Amino acid sequence: MSTQLSQSLLLTVPLAPLAGSIVAGLFGKVIGRRASHVVTILGVLIAFIISAMVLKDVAVDGARFNATVYEWMTLGPLKMEVGFMVDGLTAMMMCVVTFVSLMVHIYTIGYMEEDPGYHRFFSYISLFTFSMLMLVMSNNFLQLFFGWEAVGLVSYLLIGFWFKKPTAIFANMKAFLVNRVGDFGFILGIGLVLAYTGSLNYTEVFAKAGDLAKLGFPGTDWALLSVTCICLFIGAMGKSAQFPLHVWLPDSMEGPTPISALIHAATMVTAGIFMVTRMSPLFELSDTALNFVLVIGSITALFMGFLGIIQNDIKRVVAYSTLSQLGYMTVALGVSAYNVAVFHLMTHAFFKALLFLAAGSVIIGMHHDQDIRNMGGLRKYMPITWITSLLGSLALIGTPFFAGFYSKDSIIEAVHASTLPAAGFAYFAVVAGVFVTAFYSFRMYFLVFHGKEHFHHKPFPGEHDHHDDHGEHHAPHESPWVVTAPLVLLAIPSVLIGYLTIQPMLYGDFLKDAIVVNAAAHPAMSVIAGHFHGATAMALHAVSTLPFWLAVAGVAVSYYFYMVNPAIPAAIGRALSPVVRILENKYYMDWFNENVLAAGARKLGVGLWKGGDMALIDGAVVNGSAQGVGALAGVVRTFQTGYLSLYALVMVLGIFGLMTWQLWPFLSSLMGH
Repeated sequence: MSTQLSQSLLLTVPLAPLAGSIVAGLFGKVIGRRASHVVTILGVLIAFIISAMVLKDVAVDGARFNATVYEWMTLGPLKMEVGFMVDGLTAMMMCVVTFVSLMVHIYTIGYMEEDPGYHRFFSYISLFTFSMLMLVMSNNFLQLFFGWEAVGLVSYLLIGFWFKKPTAIFANMKAFLVNRVGDFGFILGIGLVLAYTGSLNYTEVFAKAGDLAKLGFPGTDWALLSVTCICLFIGAMGKSAQFPLHVWLPDSMEGPTPISALIHAATMVTAGIFMVTRMSPLFELSDTALNFVLVIGSITALFMGFLGIIQNDIKRVVAYSTLSQLGYMTVALGVSAYNVAVFHLMTHAFFKALLFLAAGSVIIGMHHDQDIRNMGGLRKYMPITWITSLLGSLALIGTPFFAGFYSKDSIIEAVHASTLPAAGFAYFAVVAGVFVTAFYSFRMYFLVFHGKEHFHHKPFPGEHDHHDDHGEHHAPHESPWVVTAPLVLLAIPSVLIGYLTIQPMLYGDFLKDAIVVNAAAHPAMSVIAGHFHGATAMALHAVSTLPFWLAVAGVAVSYYFYMVNPAIPAAIGRALSPVVRILENKYYMDWFNENVLAAGARKLGVGLWKGGDMALIDGAVVNGSAQGVGALAGVVRTFQTGYLSLYALVMVLGIFGLMTWQLWPFLSSLMGH
């Protein structure tokens, strides 16, 4: 049976965080710090509780909701509306967004304790939660685009939260500009959908998808649907940081750590993955678009992982790991395994938020030093951070029974089963990525929590005066409970959620009406469903598979390199110095963007300004016409002397000329005779 969800209950989900955000943002200084965090946490808590109730109704009772809440304006047949579409996909996203956001809100109390912008920060993260909820709950392209741009705006505010720090301002500008490129593609895609279907409502657009597939793009022999899907996916490349629009995400680590967990693990960067999944009825009809998605995802999954190997900033290692994992989700979308993509999105949200918040806890314990080469042996001082980090890292590398294992192995299996031309390269990329992920994750884990302590004799930045009684510098210490409680609460789903939900999410009915797959053309999901014999069997079988042993090898190699014989990585670095230089320069993408694209755009601008504006428009058209009139006037002026005799002579000559002109036919006929 299918029950209808209450509209007012659904409205409360995005509006509660919005209300908290407004109160903390506008009246934060009046109500004080404590009230600011209470009101925003309360808003997100209400949203989480209702989301959990909605998830239960959707999963157990088969409840659905798809209706307009508010009609904004009507242009002829086109209706611009605010509306919600709640099915399995939406309910799952609502729970992930609100739960991770709630953990981040609580964690922020400890992390931002001494920051002067405390209430501003809470206002922003609540506003971010509202924007993301509007995006995932939308039932039409207009509201999707509103949420899409709103998360972009709030991420700009959050990355540049410390607005006196030049690197933060540079990073938020970069994020904003790169996302503009993606969003340009996205709005073109939405424009094509509107132009050819006459509607912005998902249900109406999907109903016409078959007709769209028969049309060609005007003036070319391309399929209209392929162009539309690729334009929409370019939007996802910006938001979900896929190559080559990935360059903003590592730099966005300049924002405070809770942001990294909220934006770059669980919510904003997954908006693109969510959007492509929601658009599955369109993407399924275009193999061209799916191959494009698959290639972009494969490049991101493998090559961004390589960059994680050489990073020394604890947050940047986790950032590159996010890029790589987003590549895995995109690969799953490319082989039409949408269920697997959102399953990995969900499991990844928990363990990646955990890893970011654990990194933040380490940063607090290390007195804001982020360089992993200055750490080591921290497990003695920070036991909770240590054990939760280990659980998060094990989930990330795909250890059997952990959450990340189920989703990651399902992606590898789905790619293996795909018949698309790009699937061969993608399979290599995702399998090789397993070793790379295990290597850089445990490189970070070993350097931070094990081995020799590297911090005793180094004063921490800004810590020159704080000595204890023995003249020693402060040792690291475990973070307060508001920081460690969210770590523990995120560690639980990082271990269990995959085992508990793989059956309904991948092979059950939970997502069946949210996702459309053309099983005949894209058999990946049906093939892996045939091999699935339950979560326990899947984990036990893993021991005999290549990805498992590659992960074990990655951990073993990193242990040997960084714990047993640290001379080896140094020697390899020297031997492969050109490769290391390419990695350190991030494949020269930033250089290319700055010196080719940005410089080219500036040169084009200067050319249009000096050549087009100054020379042609101002010089030739505006000033030129004025000068032409002036020159003509100068010639005419010579006749205007003021002498009557000259005027009389001109009049006589004029009359003579007119008479000659009139009499000329008569005179010529006389001369002819």
